[in-house]
Amino acid sequence: MTRRVVIMGAAGRDFHDFNSVFRGDDEHEVVAFTQTFSQNIGELDEVPERTYPASLAGENYPDGIPILPESELETIVRERDVDEVVLSYSDLSHEYVMNQASRAISAGADFRLVGTRMMYEADIPVVAVDAVRTGCGKSQAARKLTSFLRERSDKEVVVVREPMPYGDLEKQRIQRFETLEDLERHDVTIEEREEYEHHIEQGHVVYAGVDYEEILTEVEKEADILLWDGGNNELPFYVPDVHFVLADPHRPGHELRYHPGEANLRIADYVVINKENTADEVDIQTIVDNVEATNPDAGIIHADSVITVEDEAAVRNARVLAVEDGPTLTHGGTSVGAASIAAEQFGASEIVDPRPHAVGSIAEVFGEYEHLGNVLPAMGYSKRQLAELEQSIANVDCDVVLAGTPIDLSKIVDVDTPIVRVRYEIEERGDLDFEAALEAHADVLGL
Repeated sequence: MTRRVVIMGAAGRDFHDFNSVFRGDDEHEVVAFTQTFSQNIGELDEVPERTYPASLAGENYPDGIPILPESELETIVRERDVDEVVLSYSDLSHEYVMNQASRAISAGADFRLVGTRMMYEADIPVVAVDAVRTGCGKSQAARKLTSFLRERSDKEVVVVREPMPYGDLEKQRIQRFETLEDLERHDVTIEEREEYEHHIEQGHVVYAGVDYEEILTEVEKEADILLWDGGNNELPFYVPDVHFVLADPHRPGHELRYHPGEANLRIADYVVINKENTADEVDIQTIVDNVEATNPDAGIIHADSVITVEDEAAVRNARVLAVEDGPTLTHGGTSVGAASIAAEQFGASEIVDPRPHAVGSIAEVFGEYEHLGNVLPAMGYSKRQLAELEQSIANVDCDVVLAGTPIDLSKIVDVDTPIVRVRYEIEERGDLDFEAALEAHADVLGL
């Protein structure tokens, strides 16, 4: 008997779970996706009705699959006679996960999480970089590991990034980014630009999209090693040969309280405790203790996140606006970021409060995420939201805009105030570093 399924998601892991587990499976019929638009896609009134297209869904779905608001889950379960609800998105507290389970069960359906079954096997070695929460510093680690592998061997290394398909799903089926012009050609959001631009600047080719089986086929044509750069605290989409998972001592204990971050912690080959140079020793030790209790075979790499700015003199004694990476502040749950740390480190006189000057959806973000203080999240999931971000920045009376996002903010907003870019790089401390970790797996990586 065919089981009727709803997949709960946020435009990413949900599509991957469908493609890898349910597509072509005659024992299950996916009758709808639901999406929580506030996590990754923006406000619901900004998002048109969407359908997962038939060209991606396969022959069992000639009309595609509807994508509906998560807020209507109970009604969807009852009206569509759903047997099973699958939760397929990330960086969720364990309590939130069980809240969704309770919603599904009370509406009459079973509840399920897809595990490592969704990982594809690659014919080339896979080095995976993931985390226990959003904002631990995956980008720094992925960037450094990719550069190291390229510099220390004759191997071609290609980065594959966890999906962020917020636009036309058919056009985004397979995306390849090699130049900054590719970002414009694919009309990416700020969040996508934050994940691709820093790799492109260092000469790394990046793939992303919707269908990660087809992406793997393309990557294997040009790469000797695949570097998986995970999103949020998501599991890798490919079976890793070496798996690095980052943890954040500014949020000690979160490594055991969020899904699927705890799963990442438990299957990691190496746990990288980042940002130790700005953390308390007791919080670092908390993570060490939790790793040793849950995954005693994992190697622990201690690391600093080293922050620099392009113009220190412009920051010193200045009144600054701190613009931070959006997802790290919002569903990552942090209250400060690289720009705030740089403002203190390089002697700014004041971090100006942006909240009274925010407009539109940017003001709504402050209302939704009450933990935010004197920082401005760089939200830009639509052209309207990007314009509201630009206006919010322009409204602030300050000497300098400190941009703590991984991108060159000056390329996407036009304001009169000078923008100073903050950069951050990971630097390991101690004998166990990335080089030693990769060397321990030299045979499987072909180094």
